[in-house]
Amino acid sequence: MNWNIIIPIAAAVVFGIIGFWVGINASRRAARKFLAAREADGAAIIAEAKKRAEEIQRQGEIRAKEDWDRERVKFEAQTSAARRELERLEQKLAEREAFLARREAVLTQKEADLIKKDRDLAAREKLTRAKMERLDQLIEQENARLERIAGLSAEEAKRELIHNLENEARLEAARLIREIKEEAKARAEAEAREVIAAAIQRCAIAHTSETTVSVVNLPSDELKGRIIGREGRNIRTFEAITGVEVMIDDTPGAIIISGFDPIRREIARRAMEKLVQDGRIHPARIEEVVSRVQQEMDQIIKSTGEEVALEMGIIGLHPELVKFLGRLRFRTSYGQNVLLHSREVAYLAALMAQELELDPVIAKRAGLLHDIGKAADQTIEGTHAQIGAELARRYGEEPLVVNAIAAHHEETTMDSAYAFLVAAADGVSGSRPGARRESFETYIKRIENLEAIAASFPGVERAYAVQAGREIRVLVEPSKVSDQDASELAARIASQIESELKYPGQIKVTVIRETRAVNYAH
Repeated sequence: MNWNIIIPIAAAVVFGIIGFWVGINASRRAARKFLAAREADGAAIIAEAKKRAEEIQRQGEIRAKEDWDRERVKFEAQTSAARRELERLEQKLAEREAFLARREAVLTQKEADLIKKDRDLAAREKLTRAKMERLDQLIEQENARLERIAGLSAEEAKRELIHNLENEARLEAARLIREIKEEAKARAEAEAREVIAAAIQRCAIAHTSETTVSVVNLPSDELKGRIIGREGRNIRTFEAITGVEVMIDDTPGAIIISGFDPIRREIARRAMEKLVQDGRIHPARIEEVVSRVQQEMDQIIKSTGEEVALEMGIIGLHPELVKFLGRLRFRTSYGQNVLLHSREVAYLAALMAQELELDPVIAKRAGLLHDIGKAADQTIEGTHAQIGAELARRYGEEPLVVNAIAAHHEETTMDSAYAFLVAAADGVSGSRPGARRESFETYIKRIENLEAIAASFPGVERAYAVQAGREIRVLVEPSKVSDQDASELAARIASQIESELKYPGQIKVTVIRETRAVNYAH
């Protein structure tokens, strides 16, 4: 055996095995390092992917929340608008139901009154028949007495003659009493004219005239389109909130606001001017501005009433009466401002009270409040005198003032001299030249129509319109119209006036039936 060959071969084999084993171990270590590096890269990629996924998820959640918030706000706005519209409709329905309930109560009362009148007429007819029967009996008795006189003795004839002379003396005394009354009435009328003339000379108050429209000037005609709005939504919102009519035509630089309620019209005018100055005109802004102007108007009305009461020296007025007094600033009658008219009546009544040595404070208070019912007669049933008296009674005014308010158009009995003074001052203030805005031709035409309507009824002898057309006095022929027919005739004339004529306020119809016995002495 050749050990020299075997030993190197064996050493080579050993070294080869060792090198192979070392190479394998190195390859394994390299593989493990490669796998560890790849695992680290994979973990980093996975972490980055998770981070991006979380970021995408977070952004998606934010966008979803923003979209949800926008939809929620939009839905709440739509729901709020629908709720307000529903509340407005419910309020309108409630007001309508209340109005119908009041009308039903009024109709029920009128029906009861008609039933009562029918009963009264039946009783009056029965009484009239009884009186006619009694009259026939008296005529028969008088005829029998005259037949008996023909065969009287001297003493009986003397007694009959004395009885007749006594009756003639009574008739002569009645005639003298009537003449004395007429003479006293003439003197009283002359003195009354002097008192009124003295009061007028000491009173000088300006007057104003207003119409049912207000004009709002625009800086540019381009604003008309913005006032109308898309598909007319702005102008419809404004008219619905304010209760007036807005007329936009070709008039350059102006629009017209029309309405019969002067306070609503003034609120609309002020609100429109603020909207034009601001430039932002849309339904929400319109509602906001109108609400603010309404609050301002309430304050203006209150301060106006307080200023007038302070100026006139009237103390102790109830706050509600002060508000009603302030509302009269925006009310007119025949074109005459009612607040200025009330001040004038107060001055005149106070001056006449001084001339007659009465209390001018009471007269002034009654004169200032005499038309207070006109501040509420659009919402309450009844004439303005009745409404005003009820308001004064409710808010603690003394009976003299209440009666003067209720009786200034002779709708009730005048219980004191102050009622006569207020009625006279009211007539003077309303009939003085220039106080009321009505053309002469229109006034004459209305008077002629009043008299023509009254004269068209059978049995009417003459008809006269008095008190500037506020009253029509109808004289009838006694032989054709009875006392019972006179009441019916007055109602028929009033009904025809209501159906054929247009007039502010009210017109009093007075039917006068007079029986005269005429004889001649030769």
